[in-house]
Amino acid sequence: MLTIALNVVAPVLTYNALHDHGWSEVAALLAGGAWPVLDSVVHLVWRRRLDEFALVTLVFLVITAVMSLVGAHSARALLLKDSAVTGLFGLLCLATLPAPRPLMFYFGRKFATDGTAASTAWWNGLWQFEGFRKTVITMTTVWGVAYCLEALVRVGLAYTLSVDTVVAVSPFLIYGLLGALVVWTSLYGKRARRKGEERAAAAAVQG
Repeated sequence: MLTIALNVVAPVLTYNALHDHGWSEVAALLAGGAWPVLDSVVHLVWRRRLDEFALVTLVFLVITAVMSLVGAHSARALLLKDSAVTGLFGLLCLATLPAPRPLMFYFGRKFATDGTAASTAWWNGLWQFEGFRKTVITMTTVWGVAYCLEALVRVGLAYTLSVDTVVAVSPFLIYGLLGALVVWTSLYGKRARRKGEERAAAAAVQG
């Protein structure tokens, strides 16, 4: 609930309240954009350690801050900033596909383990199985393509809709896509796990 409040509700309310009180669109957007940054900082402080997941979050916090404070300070440019950040995340996913471990391997380890040495070693050991590697690569590809397309859609909206409309719609687009990807990832992961268990059982019978 706190994440939804800080990333969806607070930015929209802040923008509308400040804009109604005479703030420029640029100033109101910058002020509203502080809430998602605060949310990310709170989570980093709460975890009190910098793993791969937190490192990616920190990198995008820096990118967001730089893009908000440097460059053309128009309202539309600030709206495009969010598209650039999610688009960069999509490109990062795709760029890690040729790497020894794609990005979703580390995200999966973050949420599928309790952070102990034993559970981390268990997750790392799964990479030896072809089915696991295929599953992680597919997830990384889907997340990468989805966020690249989402960025393009929001760029189009930024140039075709009013600033007020984009401010209201954008958070729901961001978190709607995130929710859809999380649900798909969970279902796809469970199906892949079930197939892996079936293959292991069949191999045991044949052996």
